[in-house]
Amino acid sequence: MSHQLSIAIAGAGLLGRLLAWRLLKLGHRVRLFDDGDFQHSRSAAHTAAAMISPLSEVVVSERSIYDMGVRSLGIWPGWIEELNVPGRPAVHYAAPGSVVVAHPADMAELEQFYSDLNFHLGADNNARWLDRRDLQAIEPDIADQFDRALYLPDEAYLDNRHLLDRLLEEIRALGGECVAHQPIDFSPDAKMGGQTLSGFDCIFDCRGVGARQSEKNLRGVRGEVLWVQTDEVQLHHPVRLMHPRYKLYIVPKPGNRFIIGATEIESQDRSPVSVQSMLELCSALYTLNPAFAEARILELDANLRPSYWHNLPMIEQKWVHPQFNNGEMQNIVRINGLYRHGYLLAPTVVEDVLARLTEFTQTH
Repeated sequence: MSHQLSIAIAGAGLLGRLLAWRLLKLGHRVRLFDDGDFQHSRSAAHTAAAMISPLSEVVVSERSIYDMGVRSLGIWPGWIEELNVPGRPAVHYAAPGSVVVAHPADMAELEQFYSDLNFHLGADNNARWLDRRDLQAIEPDIADQFDRALYLPDEAYLDNRHLLDRLLEEIRALGGECVAHQPIDFSPDAKMGGQTLSGFDCIFDCRGVGARQSEKNLRGVRGEVLWVQTDEVQLHHPVRLMHPRYKLYIVPKPGNRFIIGATEIESQDRSPVSVQSMLELCSALYTLNPAFAEARILELDANLRPSYWHNLPMIEQKWVHPQFNNGEMQNIVRINGLYRHGYLLAPTVVEDVLARLTEFTQTH
């Protein structure tokens, strides 16, 4: 597409920022709207641990999630390189693989996880077993606690909060307009930033759970995380702890910080983390390495991940009836439902949207 388009994006979470950035790089005019504050985001992307883990997720997802995640693993390094410009602190990104562990009493959970990998991936399953000596070589600070572990190659993680900040900086540097505290309304005669909807060639709705009122099939899935900091423990990989009641993960972050959370809770409650949840998260930390007992708690947070009934992302084009826009059909494209796979799927979803841009901006 050679001509410049005027595009509005509703929702400044991960999808909204990535899409705005890539559209600006292509030379289009972009206005990014959010009903909150850009600097203090309450999006799921801000709360997330930001793992890019197709192997870990395929056992409880569709095979398509794995395939899209592998594709995203190929996209992220180039995008991070573009964002890490000289003179600015680099966004941390690493792809060392991840480690899955279980205590002896829960070893059946880990063995079932490996069997599920074989079932879903067959010959594509490149996970391998580690004994204590192998684990000692790659994660010495937890090796004394576990006899066996699974190593999942190539899986990655990044510093999501720094990424979100850098994307915002880059959007503004490329001429994108960011409009905060803007209620998003696609009702008849609605305006966004003082401009009627018909003034845009296309509107992308990337609001996540913020779109629940207009998308009745969308639900929120609660996630809870705990941030701690300690100099006593070092981790070089994201680590997942298998347990019959809950699946927990811990991800290292720059500055000797760690984020630990539960994979999912089927609840749309956004209230603060409960005492029970905090005790379970802290207990999991302690079982990985007792030295975590001296870690300092930095933050407790809870948020909702947007999901449809099938837990798969959706890209849906909708045309607003002419009577609502002075006789002009208005084009709105909904992009939502990343569930707990935000950082795993977002690059692939954005690339798919860009590949269909001509289709999305054709006159109806």
